[in-house]
Amino acid sequence: MPDWIGRIADFGIDEEDSQEERLRKAALNLVVLLIIVLSVVWVATYALLELYLSAAIPFTYQIIAIMSLAVLARGGDFDTFSRLHFVLWLTLPFLLQVSLGGFVASSGVILWCLVAALGALIFTQHPIRWFVAYTLLIIVSGLIEPLLDPAPVPVAVNLAFFVLNIGAVSGVIYFVMRYFMGGLALERERSERLLLNVLPASTAKRLKAGEVLIADRFEEVAVLFADVVDFTPMSETLSPEEMVGLLDDLFSAFDALADRWGLEKIKTIGDAYLAVSGLPVPTQDPAGSAAQMAIEMQQQASLLRESLRLRVGIDVGPVTAGVIGRRKFAYDLWGDTVNTASRMQSHGVPGRIQVTERAYELLRDRFSFETRGPIEVKGKGVLTPYLIIGPKPVSASTAEALQLLPE
Repeated sequence: MPDWIGRIADFGIDEEDSQEERLRKAALNLVVLLIIVLSVVWVATYALLELYLSAAIPFTYQIIAIMSLAVLARGGDFDTFSRLHFVLWLTLPFLLQVSLGGFVASSGVILWCLVAALGALIFTQHPIRWFVAYTLLIIVSGLIEPLLDPAPVPVAVNLAFFVLNIGAVSGVIYFVMRYFMGGLALERERSERLLLNVLPASTAKRLKAGEVLIADRFEEVAVLFADVVDFTPMSETLSPEEMVGLLDDLFSAFDALADRWGLEKIKTIGDAYLAVSGLPVPTQDPAGSAAQMAIEMQQQASLLRESLRLRVGIDVGPVTAGVIGRRKFAYDLWGDTVNTASRMQSHGVPGRIQVTERAYELLRDRFSFETRGPIEVKGKGVLTPYLIIGPKPVSASTAEALQLLPE
């Protein structure tokens, strides 16, 4: 679309308008522009046939339409603009038909009233009123038809205009539907992507299906909290752009790891990252997936910036998960497992992954650990956490057995 057409499409659009309202306004502006251009054919032809009154009617529309667009571009009221054009689209084709002596002599020009009748479904809040007005005009035009004297329009011109009227009206209506509905489809697709960035796919599907209260309990999931060590003093040495860029790079890398290991990202809070394994679809080994992701998170952080270190905490157990809020909803977790995983992180060791005893019991056959010893944990009392060293090396016999497995 040329720039000047795009600028006309933007006339009357306010910053606070929703995307749907923006599409409505742009589509209406472009329809007005399109009819201004198409009207040239009727003005020129009727003027050449010396039917000056008939030529004056579409010419009048052109003048009023151009002036109304100019007013709209200078901050005019869009509701007034739209009502004006719906009135013109209803009355001027009717008047043009009367001036030419009826439906046949005017080549069915009253079909242009359909633009108002059908366009009202998209552009107005009261489409029934416009459809009733359209119906009354059709009835009146039928009643006065016998009283009109047909204008001396050549048969060839009459037939050509009849085809043109049908084609042009159909084209304008098709353009409106294609532009508006296509724009809505793109907006729905964008909203869908945004929704999936906030909610798990299965939860988003339930929300779109009309489910109001979404809350589920999962008996065994692995909750992972990660936090950047000494981020506050580090951020004071960075510009706002550098700080946000660093977190964006870091959390984007974590998102990729979450996809790889099957964890669901729940949220970020400042420089903290929360993910969970085992929901909304239960998995066989949530603890193992969370541990593997935690190890790679530490590696990604050091690759991104050598001085960047994480404290990571993991706990395994039951949680409640659900959607809260109406306008700005969020998917969140609740339960002792969440609180304990958070404490494992906040009471952890910089650059290390700290897990609870129940997580350790599930992981000790596959990972090497370092016992940290009993520590006092706020709100939990004395706990015995463990620090993950890394995956245990695979023995030669196990490796050989794995090679013998069919692919």
